[in-house]
Amino acid sequence: MVKRALLRTLVASLVLIFLAAAGVAYFWTDLQRYARTPISADTTPRAVRIPPGTGFQAACDLLVEQGLVRHPRRFKLLARLRGLDKQLKAGNYRIAPNQSPEALLAVLVSGREHLHRLTIPEGYTLKQIADAVAAAGFGDADGFLEMVSDPKVVKSFGLSAETLEGYLFPDTYLFPEEADHGVIATSMVKRFRDQFSAEWRERAEALKMSVHEVVTLASIIEKETGDPAERPLISSVFHNRLKRGMRLETDPTVIYGIKDFDGNLTRKHLRTRTPYNTYKIKGLPPGPIASPGAKAIEAALYPAQSDYLYFVSRKDTTHQFSTNINDHNKAVRKYQLRRKSK
Repeated sequence: MVKRALLRTLVASLVLIFLAAAGVAYFWTDLQRYARTPISADTTPRAVRIPPGTGFQAACDLLVEQGLVRHPRRFKLLARLRGLDKQLKAGNYRIAPNQSPEALLAVLVSGREHLHRLTIPEGYTLKQIADAVAAAGFGDADGFLEMVSDPKVVKSFGLSAETLEGYLFPDTYLFPEEADHGVIATSMVKRFRDQFSAEWRERAEALKMSVHEVVTLASIIEKETGDPAERPLISSVFHNRLKRGMRLETDPTVIYGIKDFDGNLTRKHLRTRTPYNTYKIKGLPPGPIASPGAKAIEAALYPAQSDYLYFVSRKDTTHQFSTNINDHNKAVRKYQLRRKSK
């Protein structure tokens, strides 16, 4: 009788162990199935912001509100078992509900934020940059333009300039949706400083030019360049003219000094004295006329070796360069006046 009782107890224990094991296996299989199953068929991304310092429970509540988590207990258990509940990173995310819970967790612990792209082409002016900032969804253009033109803001960057013209480096940037104008301008000035290397600073000193003068000259080169290969030659013309005390006589500077320029540069404009009219003033204008790229800055620092003093557009993005006024006038008649008469 005792043996039979022991046998029954053993069998019952084995059955219980089997059932428990089967239950654990089912539970584990079910959790893994949940982890890999898309939350829904909806492909519309949701904007999710996880503020700094947010705990996993609070983050889970946010995800439930957005319809991205339907079984919070399972979701929290999955995160805990995989050791991810302590690795959550704050940020701005765009998450589509057709992702699985494990894919959602992977995004939240990776810190791969959804960022807005802002591209500033080479040669953009402050006004154009302000318009691009607004078009990318970062506030209004007038507000940005006012900030980057504020002498106090410029001084806070430690720059010897009246505005941030020329110092907002042209590049592609990625910013979170709530980035303000200060964050954007700071990033652009930092990119400029990162680009303007110690070698470039030494070269500027060798040329007896300040950084501001280099950027100013580079901005003119940028605006005059149609064919990128000509930058060093265009730079050589300006360097040669500056050495000889000749006026730069470059149209882009005149245009920059005209308020509400309508696209038609006239003789009256060329005769009107402004701080930027290089047909009237000697030397460089008081500051940059646009944001030059790295190649334009490099050209300003390392001009080609030439005796050229003049250039005129061939109307095909390239220029005809001349060493004297007679040859220059011939080029003007050939490429400009003759075409106008046609």
